[in-house]
Amino acid sequence: MPASPAARSALTGARLAAESREEAVRARFVREVLAHVPMERVAALHLFAPMRQGGVESGVAVVAATPDPSPDDVRPRHTVYTARYRLTVRGPDRGRWQVDVRPEADAPLVTVDAVVRGVERRAGDATPPERLDPGAVARLAGLTEHAA
Repeated sequence: MPASPAARSALTGARLAAESREEAVRARFVREVLAHVPMERVAALHLFAPMRQGGVESGVAVVAATPDPSPDDVRPRHTVYTARYRLTVRGPDRGRWQVDVRPEADAPLVTVDAVVRGVERRAGDATPPERLDPGAVARLAGLTEHAA
């Protein structure tokens, strides 16, 4: 039996609210990453789909940042950061937010992309990570002056 228009509207409203919350969490996460890695250095950001376990949501991103200029660098190597967040969505600590951003390695950008694909394959995640260029990162973070 098909759902009534009111029921369809309620489902659509709930879906929009969930998508809006997810987008807000993504934007908050990216802003936290940019507090550790300056926007001017971001070459690419790979956002993996968030996971929920119990009352905690967690997410991971891999950031490739351009290195500080060095006269002896002949091949550009990017600093690779791993960023993680944990958001408590249920329970007594509801709303608790933790972020960790750490430099892990330095590598050419092509190697960073290959590593991200390898992690995706090993994780077996049905949703591939979203690769954001600097303009998309700026738009998501609400930094319109960088979003050209």
